[in-house]
Amino acid sequence: QLQASGGGLVQAGGSLRLSCAASGSTDGDYYIGWFRQAPGKEREGIACIRISDGGTIYADSVEGRFTASRDGAKSTVYLQMDRLEPEDTAVYYCAAHVFTPYYTLLGDVYDFWGQGTQVTVSS
Repeated sequence: QLQASGGGLVQAGGSLRLSCAASGSTDGDYYIGWFRQAPGKEREGIACIRISDGGTIYADSVEGRFTASRDGAKSTVYLQMDRLEPEDTAVYYCAAHVFTPYYTLLGDVYDFWGQGTQVTVSS
């Protein structure tokens, strides 16, 4: 199971850190993806982290502003979001790519999804 948390309201230019806690079996190599969906827009994959070594990829829209990381126990993944913009307003989700794991920002291939957390950036 996955549970995303940490969303909230922040002014443009501010920061938030989202958390994604994984429960159950967290052994082995898998990937956690971060996604977001704004009202009236399609879901967007924004970051992916490989749990075994912490390697990451990012969408162009967040590259240089957002940073994905995981804790030492590899059971919690974080998304540090800096220099937030009103365009970052969305519901943010984390998901696990487990069965045929590889780096990807395509949500359709992810196997498990957590509940979303709302991020609102005011101008």
